[in-house]
Amino acid sequence: MNTIDWSNLSFGYMKTDCNVRSYYRDGKWSEPETETSEYLTLHMAATCLHYGQEAFEGLKAFRGKDGKIRIFRMRENALRLQSSCRGIMMADVPTELFERMVLLAVEKNRRFVPPCESGASLYIRPLLIGTGAQVGVKQSKEYTFLIFVTPTGPYFKEGFKPTPMVIMREYDRAAPLGTGTIKVGGNYAASLRSGEKAHEMGYSAVLYLDAKEKKYIDECGPANFFGIRDNTYITPRSESILPSITNKSLMQLAEEIGLTVERRPIPVEELATFEEAGACGTAAVISPILRIDDLSENKSYEFSKDGKAGPVSEKLYHKLRAIQYGDEPDKYGWITVVE
Repeated sequence: MNTIDWSNLSFGYMKTDCNVRSYYRDGKWSEPETETSEYLTLHMAATCLHYGQEAFEGLKAFRGKDGKIRIFRMRENALRLQSSCRGIMMADVPTELFERMVLLAVEKNRRFVPPCESGASLYIRPLLIGTGAQVGVKQSKEYTFLIFVTPTGPYFKEGFKPTPMVIMREYDRAAPLGTGTIKVGGNYAASLRSGEKAHEMGYSAVLYLDAKEKKYIDECGPANFFGIRDNTYITPRSESILPSITNKSLMQLAEEIGLTVERRPIPVEELATFEEAGACGTAAVISPILRIDDLSENKSYEFSKDGKAGPVSEKLYHKLRAIQYGDEPDKYGWITVVE
């Protein structure tokens, strides 16, 4: 255990002491149980393997200067998972069960919560899969809900430093009325090819346009987009974007520090008017954007002349992190302290 170099953790998987599981059979969920094995025994005809009945969440626990462990907005994750359940016809995970299992997973692995000054945190991954054997296309009658945790460093290895992103019009992330608004693996599978191509070209992520008309900003790979202009926080409204809990939090904080918040369709040309731009999500909080290259239009939009994050992004980033680490009061009731 002493061998973990907390300040050099990447965003990846590391084995911890245990995970927590509950099983849905005969119309009800079993009592949560802890499991030391990292493996699942699955029927080869399980619906998660054939019909994509799989959804997941991502949230974090932070150790503050006071030594206390704080979990950020877990109720919002429970509600979002329920939305995914409705979206692909899986058994609903009750909020109370979700929260109990998150707390249990963190408590049982508390020695893996990185120290405060390391810049790392404990990533919490709830996973729900259809496990019933099914050959016709229909929903399973059995499900496994499990939560594992792993200590992680920054999602982008650059940390809070602007990186370039790219628009590739030949790829879509999700269909307008499809699964874009829910957190299912298929959305991420659809982004792998373009994401890999972007990385090879030196970009940190792909900025997707709406799949229907290719006129409006959609999502930044695994995160929501926002732009700052004239003291206004502007973020897309679309029927194919995952509602980011981080974005929701930043919108509240933006209003608190005196910004106007606009959530609306953003035409791609509007990128030219933003003073700052960023991608936001659980993994990175905010990833400031250096510039966005629109390859097929042969255009480039620059947001950082000096290679540093803009003042508004910086203020919002530090404010949200201060709440997560307990350095600022939690006036919104976002934090759950692990006793």
